[in-house]
Amino acid sequence: MDWSSSSSSMASSNVTNKTDAHSLNSRVFIGNLNTLLVTKADVEAIFSKYGKIVGCSIHKGYAFVQFSNERNARAAVAGEDGRMIVGQVLDINLAGEPKPRRSKTLKRSAVDMYRSVPLLLNFLVTIELLC
Repeated sequence: MDWSSSSSSMASSNVTNKTDAHSLNSRVFIGNLNTLLVTKADVEAIFSKYGKIVGCSIHKGYAFVQFSNERNARAAVAGEDGRMIVGQVLDINLAGEPKPRRSKTLKRSAVDMYRSVPLLLNFLVTIELLC
């Protein structure tokens, strides 16, 4: 996937401080991530607008982004939770604060889901119409 508008000039570390309890609230969990199509660079490009990323690790179906502080991590959760990327709605929360399962009846508007991804909009709308 090519986001072309990446503002990140440097790739972050693969370390997300999983053993450091003090950094737990500055670490963001990204679930339901299609890691076959979405790369570490894509994740960094999406989340870098919320603050300095000091680490990013990608795993099968999920990722972690380590921010330099809790304020940036909370802003990223608030801004990106429920966002649709390549046909999948992301489940995003602070790693230290797992959230209760979201009701299937709760839906975000198309404008919220597709914001800041204009190049994918036509692709995603087509997929939704096919489903």
